[in-house]
Amino acid sequence: MTAAGDLSRRLVLQAPAETDDGEGGVARSYAAVATLWAQVVPLSSGAEVAADNLGAALRYRIVIRFRDDVTTRHQFQDGTAIYRIVAARPSADRCFLEIDAEVRED
Repeated sequence: MTAAGDLSRRLVLQAPAETDDGEGGVARSYAAVATLWAQVVPLSSGAEVAADNLGAALRYRIVIRFRDDVTTRHQFQDGTAIYRIVAARPSADRCFLEIDAEVRED
């Protein structure tokens, strides 16, 4: 059970911003939406191959106060670390949002 006092890390919630690249496609960047208090708990890690590069995917559970605008298209930034959101679900009492996220390390 998470309590409000457990939210001790400041993370920046970022949303994707797509712009026309001038060649029929889009260029994606991320823009800050909010700075939030969060609890970040490491879960597991594993090696994986992405684009022929061996790297590690570190899994985390992130808990923030409930908000209904966070999707898997968003990400969190903590300094140089980028947490990619894999799944998000409200807690049973809808006070918190529990997020499965991963960080890729190459």
